[in-house]
Amino acid sequence: MIGAISAAFGYRSIIQQHLTFRGHHQRALAFSAVANSMTPPHSGETILAMSEVEDIGTANEEKSSADMKTIARMVSTTQSSFEQCGQRLRDGKLVSFPTETVYGLGCHALDQSAVQKVFDAKERPLSDPLIVHVTKSEDALELWDASTSMSRSEISNQAQHLQEIEKKALNVLTEAFFPGPLTLVARAHPSIPQILMANTGFVACRSPSHPIARALISAAKVPIAAPSANKFGHVSPTLAEHVMDDLGQEDVWIIDPTLDAAEGTKEQEGHSPVCQVGVESTVAKVEMSNEQTKGSITILRHGAISSSSIREALAKNGLSDYFEVSDSVRFTSEKVSNVAPGQTTKHYSPNVPCFMVDASRQCQQNELSQEEKAILAQSVIIDYGKRLSGYQQHVLAYRDLSVEGDASMAASSVFETLRWSERIQGANRVFVPDIILANNEDALDLAVKDKLTRAASAVIVNTFA
Repeated sequence: MIGAISAAFGYRSIIQQHLTFRGHHQRALAFSAVANSMTPPHSGETILAMSEVEDIGTANEEKSSADMKTIARMVSTTQSSFEQCGQRLRDGKLVSFPTETVYGLGCHALDQSAVQKVFDAKERPLSDPLIVHVTKSEDALELWDASTSMSRSEISNQAQHLQEIEKKALNVLTEAFFPGPLTLVARAHPSIPQILMANTGFVACRSPSHPIARALISAAKVPIAAPSANKFGHVSPTLAEHVMDDLGQEDVWIIDPTLDAAEGTKEQEGHSPVCQVGVESTVAKVEMSNEQTKGSITILRHGAISSSSIREALAKNGLSDYFEVSDSVRFTSEKVSNVAPGQTTKHYSPNVPCFMVDASRQCQQNELSQEEKAILAQSVIIDYGKRLSGYQQHVLAYRDLSVEGDASMAASSVFETLRWSERIQGANRVFVPDIILANNEDALDLAVKDKLTRAASAVIVNTFA
């Protein structure tokens, strides 16, 4: 995956993105001359050496608490709340809500000005498209060109045949995986606003299974476009508090199922995530081409639904011969327009510089230098399957996503753990393992690897100094 990074996206620029986030002054690592190379590393190679920590300046100091006025509002899950939230969405305003994956920041998907508010609130580049959320498969099919353009007289018989096959594939996949953590991307109906699609002509859609998400869509009576409810590039939220932390200064209502329906106060029993899957949906692009005899279904983002599950659904419905299913997870700069979200190299990042530890330094196979010990003493480790457990005694704080290497457990807690790392007082860096996987790994293993890779901006180190 590391080798997929665009050569045009230099390492110096990746590192510079760590320096500031949401107005916070950060500390940065000065890398050796190899960091200036425009060639990305490949897993297993000798990669980067970190040197000193340098102060970058205070041009982006935090605003004082007096300047940070909370505008966002927490609301409960009463019927009255749903009705009011639905009206807000129809009026072009924003509502944040939990899904089975992460919290979304929702707007009326077909209202261009409302969609713009989402980009503005998140500080999200227009090159990163949004996913439309619906409750029924037929509502999703109406968004895609293959499902609605069969009667056009100008389309040739061959083109109609290909569209029929694409329509059947979309029907099969929505029936198999909706509602659930799969997003399907296909060529959009001409009526879909371009702002939703980063001007690519392809629209992404899914049907969430979370009861709160479904109740909100039903109350809104319109399709809801919703990316994750956080500032762009930051860690995705799995709790209402996470949304408030990032978007508290925005005009957004946040649905919080832990609010007491009668009193409007917080319940006392814990803060467990309401987003059970914990990572975003799998994204798959479905496309037939007039120039090819076989269509393609391409995995653009790893999540809970695997490519093998998609192949099985196609095979059960006689479509295996018509589609090639493959993975094409990309690492791009923010300037590249993508047909699906979650493609940028720096994504899901804590506001402390984060780095992957090369496999050669996992399990503490080498003795630590005094300089490395000093750096680890100001660092946090987020581990997976005890790969970095040998360094636990040397760091400020340590947490393993799953000691047993259970992908489901790791996925459900990865975003919460990345946010936890930000709260460790005195931490200057976060280290995570570079996860080496076999070809047939679980879909959630791939998702966890992807999230940690992007949290570290795909930068791998083989020394802590």
